[in-house]
Amino acid sequence: MTEAVTRPDARPGAFDLQAYFRRIGYAGPAEPTLDVLRALHEAHPQAIPFENLDPFMGKIVDLDPDRVQAKLVGSRRGGYCYEHNLILMQALEALGFSVTGLAARVLWNLPEDAVTPRSHQLLRVQLAGRTWIADVGFGGMTLTAPLLLEPGAEQRTPHETFRIIETRDHYRLQAEVEGSWRTLYRFDLTPQFDVDYQVSSYFLSTNPTSHFVTGLTAARTAPGRRMTLRGNSVAIHEIGGKTERREIATPEELADIYESEFGIGIADRNAFTEMVAAKKIIP
Repeated sequence: MTEAVTRPDARPGAFDLQAYFRRIGYAGPAEPTLDVLRALHEAHPQAIPFENLDPFMGKIVDLDPDRVQAKLVGSRRGGYCYEHNLILMQALEALGFSVTGLAARVLWNLPEDAVTPRSHQLLRVQLAGRTWIADVGFGGMTLTAPLLLEPGAEQRTPHETFRIIETRDHYRLQAEVEGSWRTLYRFDLTPQFDVDYQVSSYFLSTNPTSHFVTGLTAARTAPGRRMTLRGNSVAIHEIGGKTERREIATPEELADIYESEFGIGIADRNAFTEMVAAKKIIP
């Protein structure tokens, strides 16, 4: 069994592990093993959607652990990377895993030499003398299994095949998409703490240029497929197969899709549809 390491900013005992298990539909052992890590990592993005409803609606994302737990575990809501990986980190720590928060520079759909801020959270998990990377908060390309930090090794997950490559001073996470390797982000092993994420999260959820403020997104996995929403376009991608896309014609239909297909509870549908119209999400 791996000895647990407590973060300086952790709050032991505050996390409701059984409520988290119920939320993601997990009923297996509660122990710090690789099988448990893999099971949680697969179940989490199927049950808890990636979404940006709060910043889209003009609400600051609050990373207080109790509030994140109430939102993602206690309600029909999801969130973005900081919220997802904060919840997973708390669950793993409650189980006795040794977990460290890391930060990444997103390169998805950008040139390999692009310089971006450290705006993404991922986790480093130490288990039986080996290092694993966990990340349940990368939207439409969210990992559905932890990856061994073994540069160059191609690692299959319940969805795509991934690999981690090492450069001079950092690692790059890549996914095999349609026969080619595409970089999701670059990262190193410098530990990050809650305060580091709070600064980045505040910018992402309030800055008028942030795509989380200006646009609408959602993602959720299912066995053998991914579902994504970007703006008024919904895509269902069958792993190893075809992708079906459709355009949403009205704000009301968009609200229906958000709730029914992604499982995201909208507290005020009128305010949501008005914001969709105001931000011209539907051309």
